[in-house]
Amino acid sequence: MLTKKTAAGIGIGGFIVAIGVYFLLAGIVFHTHQVNETVGIGKNDIFQFYAEKHFNETLGVTGSSFHVKLKSPADGLQVDHDFTNQVNFTWVSLANGQHTINITNTGDSILKVVGKLNATTNSFELMSHLTVVISGIIIIGISAAFSIRKPRGF
Repeated sequence: MLTKKTAAGIGIGGFIVAIGVYFLLAGIVFHTHQVNETVGIGKNDIFQFYAEKHFNETLGVTGSSFHVKLKSPADGLQVDHDFTNQVNFTWVSLANGQHTINITNTGDSILKVVGKLNATTNSFELMSHLTVVISGIIIIGISAAFSIRKPRGF
């Protein structure tokens, strides 16, 4: 027969495992981020994401004048220039890694940033979800052990 503490521990552990598994599975697949943002006068916007090799990325910026600094891993697209009116970037990731895009509005009008960025979660984030799942399993195991034999002192 399960005690109240054992049942509560198993329920809490099961809930933790369920949440961990959900986010673990959601993080394994890649995500497509539809970018549709504006950048105010004198402000900047930064996009950072991790992408796998051979992922296609597109980004377009429209405004009076702006500075774009784009870094992709390995020998991929590297941009650090001032632009006027409009610029469109389409590139393919040459290696797995972090992409960084910094857009600074240097003009007298609001910038419009539109694009599609394909990203994956990095391995550290996946490991943190796996740690949550393991913690939930440990909670369930300890709670179940209390129903088998109550240890001394409890």
